[in-house]
Parts: sequence; C-alpha cells; structure tokens
Amino acid sequence: MDNLKLIKKKNSGRDASGQVSVRHQGGEHKRYFRIIDFKRDKRNIEGRVMSLEYDPNRTTGIALVQYSDGEKRYILAPEGLKLNDIVAAGEGVDIRVGNSLPLSSMPIGTVVHNIEIVPGRGGQMARSSGTGAIVAAKEGNYAHLRLPSGEVRKVLIKGYATVGSLGNADWKNKVFKKAGTKRHMGIRPTVRGVAQNPRSHPHGGGEGRSGIGMTLPKTFAGRKAVGKTRSPKKFSNKLILQHRKKGKHS
Repeated sequence: MDNLKLIKKKNSGRDASGQVSVRHQGGEHKRYFRIIDFKRDKRNIEGRVMSLEYDPNRTTGIALVQYSDGEKRYILAPEGLKLNDIVAAGEGVDIRVGNSLPLSSMPIGTVVHNIEIVPGRGGQMARSSGTGAIVAAKEGNYAHLRLPSGEVRKVLIKGYATVGSLGNADWKNKVFKKAGTKRHMGIRPTVRGVAQNPRSHPHGGGEGRSGIGMTLPKTFAGRKAVGKTRSPKKFSNKLILQHRKKGKHS
C-alpha cells in the first residue's frame, strides 16, 4: 500500500524560477497522491476489488484491486463496481463493468471510459466523474467514439478502454457553499479583467466601469477569447468526425 501513495508536492502554479506560470493555483490542503493504473497492463490476471475509496485528486472514486499474484493497484471505479467483484484486462476477458479490453473486442454500443489515444500509453480520455464514451462504429484501424461532449472522433482500435461509465455522476451538481472550500482544493480566486490595471490584463484600466475597451475580449495573455480558438493545424483535427455540440464544455 505504501508504494501506491506519496505526499503530493505543492508548487502553487510556479515554475522552476519561482514565477507564477499557471494562475489561480495554490493553498491546497495537504494530501496523498494515489498512483492510478491507467494502463491496465496486467493482462489476463484476475483481481478482486478490496475497497472503494475517495480520492481528493479527482472527481471520481477509485478502487483498490488485489491481483491473484498478490500485487495491489488502484483503478478508476466505474458505476456499478462493488466490493469483491472480479476485474481483469486482456483481449479475451468478458465484457463486464471494470474489465479492460482493446476497442477491437468491444461490441458496438458499449459504454467505455479510460480510453487510450496511443496504444500502450494508458487511458487519457473519459476519466472524470459520470463520463463514458459510446463505441459508435468500427472502420479499418479505427473505432468511432461518441464522447460525452457530443464529439465523434476516431481512435486506434488497438487501444485499450475499460467497460462502463465512471461513478459519482452527481459531482456536477455539487454546490461549493463557501470560498474556503475552493481554497482547500487548491483553487485561488479569479478576478475580472476589467477590475484589474492595464499592466495585468488587456481589459484593465479606464475610469469607473468603462468596459473592456475593445471589439473582442482577450485572455490575460492577449489572445482572443471568443469564437473558434482551436488551432486549424491541430494534428488531431483529421480524427474528428463530428465536432462537439455548441454550448457543451465551451
């Protein structure tokens, strides 16, 4: 167990020189970082769910799995996973909640999470609470996945994914009743650009409540903050078959 937890180092959004490189970070509660098995690379070895635990570093719960060879690992806990359930990973395992298989072995319509973009690198998509992607189709070396945002994109069919959608779906309805709750999470306040001085934000300055003073809003770094901001040269553009729905995650 000790090798699955380590004290999370605080950096308050600062880089090696000590300057703030990421705003709005700092002051979080001291916590352990749990090492999660996103790769699920213990193939064809069964594991038993020993406990379902809270993880302060993510919005979904985690499960402690002990494999038949004695090794213990944390995995993301999907909805419906219970104590003493058996989970496994590999091409020939059952299509059951908590099991990890390559997308080529998934039937059309299967709900999956913890999806590998690059085979062998570990799951990178659909890892937060309540999320799950649907295997919509298969074509050649790619599977078509319908993501929670409504986007449909191609993912290499050799990549692994885990069956089921993640639990704690009610997280999105959580009400943060006081500022201190966000401070415990390591989130510092966000100040409107128009309330800052002109050296700190492009919207700053002016007399009284004078507005942003420009035709389009900008980020603190001067980049445009409205319209299509995704790079037209993004390498994964060719993999997107249907862009996400307007109003979702914008």
